[in-house]
Amino acid sequence: MSPLVELTDVAFAYGERPVLSGINMAIPRGKVVAIMGGSGSGKTTLLRLIGGQLRPQAGQVKVADRVVSELRSGDLYRFRRRLGMLLQFGALFTDLSVFDNVAFPLREHTRLPESLIRDLVLMKLHAVGLRGARQLMPAELSGGMARRVALARAVALDPMLILYDEPFTGLDPISLAVIGNLIRRLNDALGATSIVVTHDVHESLAIVDDIYFVSEGRVVAHGTAAQMSDSALPFVRQFVHGEMDGPVPFQYAAPPYGEDLRLGRP
Repeated sequence: MSPLVELTDVAFAYGERPVLSGINMAIPRGKVVAIMGGSGSGKTTLLRLIGGQLRPQAGQVKVADRVVSELRSGDLYRFRRRLGMLLQFGALFTDLSVFDNVAFPLREHTRLPESLIRDLVLMKLHAVGLRGARQLMPAELSGGMARRVALARAVALDPMLILYDEPFTGLDPISLAVIGNLIRRLNDALGATSIVVTHDVHESLAIVDDIYFVSEGRVVAHGTAAQMSDSALPFVRQFVHGEMDGPVPFQYAAPPYGEDLRLGRP
């Protein structure tokens, strides 16, 4: 069976600044896959390329055997209906209730009657444990609750592919564990495929099937969670164990300290 998502020699730059160079990935169907790396390594850019928000300057991004950058606007719109997206901090509509936030994609992309939309919304909210909060407004939610509502909205249309951009950011340990568990359970229940961009090593190792490590625009390591946890590769070891010394330097590149002091320059 072919991968659901396949990136082949993908390169991308913002203006003169290269971000990705020769990226190759194959995301199997039905799996939860993490993309990890330092800030600015191109992880969120990868999600934008997969979702068709950006086009690669070289290489190819395929989802369900279709080249995303070759889709016309109508086909791209229909393609995105099969994607779910959980943005950083949830990105709920602040003037809509919890119920209406989850109902939004159903009302936007389907012609289902309100009675059926109600049943579907309650089902999604029940799955994330927030059916009783359906009339609350986003301002009345805790950070963890808001993230769960956003997750219910992301899966409202039963997507084939769910993209998560830093889903654990800013959460307390309990909420973090809840969101991690929901990502795994909902992926398996829907028969979907999930791609999780994250810095949270501990929680990701517990829920994902495979991990790609990205550094300086390239894939530097790939393997199962167990393989990456025990990896002897310097970058992976430094990242997984949070070590100060390693390929990612503590000091930003600078002239010798003594030279700076001697010259007295700012």
